[in-house]
Amino acid sequence: MRHAMKRSNQDRLYDAFNYAILILLLLLVAYPLYFVVIASISDPKLVATGRILLWPQSFNLDGYMEVIQYSPIWTGYRNTLIYTVLFTSLSVMISLMAGYALSRKPFPGKTAVIAFLLFTMFFNGGLIPTYLLMKEIGLYGSPAIIVLMGAVNVTNIIISRTFMKSTIPDELYEAACIDGCSHTSFFFRIVMPVSKALIAVLVLFAAVSQWNSWFTAMIYLTKEEQMPLQMVLRDLIVNQSALSMASDSASMGGDAAAQIYLVESMRYAVIIVSTLPILCFYPFVQKYFVKGVMIGSVKG
Repeated sequence: MRHAMKRSNQDRLYDAFNYAILILLLLLVAYPLYFVVIASISDPKLVATGRILLWPQSFNLDGYMEVIQYSPIWTGYRNTLIYTVLFTSLSVMISLMAGYALSRKPFPGKTAVIAFLLFTMFFNGGLIPTYLLMKEIGLYGSPAIIVLMGAVNVTNIIISRTFMKSTIPDELYEAACIDGCSHTSFFFRIVMPVSKALIAVLVLFAAVSQWNSWFTAMIYLTKEEQMPLQMVLRDLIVNQSALSMASDSASMGGDAAAQIYLVESMRYAVIIVSTLPILCFYPFVQKYFVKGVMIGSVKG
C-alpha cells in the first residue's frame, strides 16, 4: 500500500496562495458576466444609479420586452446569422484548402507563398487604401464585403498547414495515388474526415470573430437594413451615452429620464440575447478545441 507523501507547511502555504490567486482571477472574469445577467432583470433605475451590485432587485423584464418589440434588433440578428454562416463556411474552406496545399512537399513555390502570407500578418495597406479599393471594385455598400473581407485568415491557414503536416503523412497520399486517387478526392475523402478537431477549431474561431464584428459594417455598409446585430448594439450604447450626457447638462422630465433607464435596461438585455447563440454553440466544439489548437500550433 502506497503512503501519501507528507506535505510541509510551505507546500500548504503555496497551495493556499495559488487557490487565492485563481479564485480572485475567477471573480474578476465572472463578475462582469454575472452583473450583465442581474442588471438585465433588475429595475433599470436601480441599475443606472449604481444600486445593483450582487443581487437582482425589483425583478423587471421591460428591457427584454423592448428588445422583442424593437425591430432593428431582429433585423440585425437575421443579418448576423446570415453573415456568420456564409463567412464561416468560406473562411474554413479557404483555410483547409490552403493549409492542405502548403502541407504537401511537391507544391512548387511553397516557401515564397508562406513568406508572402506571413508578410501580410505584419504589414497591410491601411484603412484608407483598403476603403478606396473596395469602393473601386464595387463592394462598398454591398453585404458581400462582410463575408469576403477577412475570409482569408493567415493564422488559421498556418494552423491548418501544421495540423495536416503532422497528422497526414505523405505516405498516405502516395498509397492513395496508387489506387488512382487525385488531390481533390484525397482532400475530401481522407483529409476532411480525419481533420474534425481542426475543423471544429476553425469554425469556432471564424464564427466568434464574425459574430462580434462591427467595424467592417460601420465603415463599408450604408443601409440600416444591412447592419449586423453588433452595430445595432453599438447604436444603443451610443444613444444611451448621449442621453446620459444630456441629462447631466440639462434638467429632464420624467418621460426623458424613463427613456434613459429603458435604453440602459435594453443594453444589458441585448448583450444576453446576442451571446446566446455562441453560448449554445460552444459546448459542441469545446471538446475539440484544446486538441485542435495544440496539434495545429506552430512548434519550434
